[in-house]
Amino acid sequence: MMERKDSIALGIGLMLFFCLVAPLIDVSSKLAAQQVSSGTVTLWRYIWQGLLMLPVVLAMRLPMAMSRRAWGLTFLRGAVSALSTFCFVAAIRTMPIADALAIAFVEPFIILLIGHFLLNETVGPRRLGAAVVGFIGALFVIQPSFSVFGAVALLPLGTAFGFALYILITRQLSSEVHPVTMQLHTALTGTLVCLPVLAFGEASGIDQLGFSWPHGIFWLWLFGVGFFATVSHMAMTYALGYAPASTLAPLHYFEMLSSTFFSYLVFSDFPDPLSWLGIAIIVASGLYLIHRERVTARKASGR
Repeated sequence: MMERKDSIALGIGLMLFFCLVAPLIDVSSKLAAQQVSSGTVTLWRYIWQGLLMLPVVLAMRLPMAMSRRAWGLTFLRGAVSALSTFCFVAAIRTMPIADALAIAFVEPFIILLIGHFLLNETVGPRRLGAAVVGFIGALFVIQPSFSVFGAVALLPLGTAFGFALYILITRQLSSEVHPVTMQLHTALTGTLVCLPVLAFGEASGIDQLGFSWPHGIFWLWLFGVGFFATVSHMAMTYALGYAPASTLAPLHYFEMLSSTFFSYLVFSDFPDPLSWLGIAIIVASGLYLIHRERVTARKASGR
């Protein structure tokens, strides 16, 4: 049996691997979006993810059956995941990846506010203050992006909101559905959500919602979207099984650094000074929020 220290070290390693690989989803998406619509990129992300996850679930002999409640939540989870993915792909068609990701990183603050105002969770003034400061940081990133790209700069907020709901729904499902099976279900429901939306976009002439058929190297970029999404999220899923979420949460901000690196390497994009200030505020607020949640947890446990 793996000792606790070794287990935590493995969890940290897997989380760092996630942070290193996850930006490659965005790089592949941005490359693919040079030829196909944002809706097409979103659809193929789930198709490839499903094709990659199905043999894994079958090999592990994991149960597919769920309660009616779990199926409903799973479908809703797939819908908000598709919304989150589409908004981000549509944003990074024109925006630098690092800027869009920085804005999307307000997601923990949205979860906090939803918990406080809609779920009646107890949230102290310090954590609420951290959330407000985090949103102010996002404005520093949005402002220069908005002046250059217009309303597209607001799309990462849709990503943040969708992913916040995705996390909250995942918490409801985690006790009932195996995390690996959950990845397959996300792929299946995401595909089912995307197909009618793309059909509507095609019929109504909305370019970014319509279906585009890829050619040549763009098939590789679309496969990369699904492959890197599957590998990175599997790594994160298992990381949470080896190490506490409170230990792994601060490491997530490493994704900002790796995202900036790949964005510069592939597209020569680099955040301007005002965006860096906003990124610093968001990261600092997020780390403080994690610290306050740890303090609250220790008080609740009587330590």
